[in-house]
Amino acid sequence: MTESVRRDGYPSTSPGGSVDASPEQRMPEWDTAHTGDVGVDVAEPEPMGIDPADLADEDLIREIHSLHRTRLDTLRHATDAALANHLRRTAELETEYLTRHPGREVDPGRLRDL
Repeated sequence: MTESVRRDGYPSTSPGGSVDASPEQRMPEWDTAHTGDVGVDVAEPEPMGIDPADLADEDLIREIHSLHRTRLDTLRHATDAALANHLRRTAELETEYLTRHPGREVDPGRLRDL
C-alpha cells in the first residue's frame, strides 16, 4: 500500500491540493444524490455491455480475459470515466463468475505460507 491510502474512508490530499481518490470517488455519476441539487434531469446511465447473467460460460470467460488484457493500459492512460466503466464492468463479470463457481478449484501453488 502507498502512503496516500487512508484508513478513515476519506481521500487524502496531496501537498498540491489535488485529491488522491479512486475514479469512483471522482466521478459524479457514482453519487446520485447530487442530481436533485442542480436541477438537471439526469437519465440513468445505460448499462455497459450484455448483462453478465445472460452470457454463456465461454462468453463470460472471454469477456473477463479481454478486460484483464486491457487493464494496465486503461489504468495508465484512460480517462477517469473510462477507468470507472472498466472497473464497473470487471466487477460485474467477476461477480457473475464467482456466483456460478462458488467452489472453484484453488491451486495450492498459489497459496502463501502463513
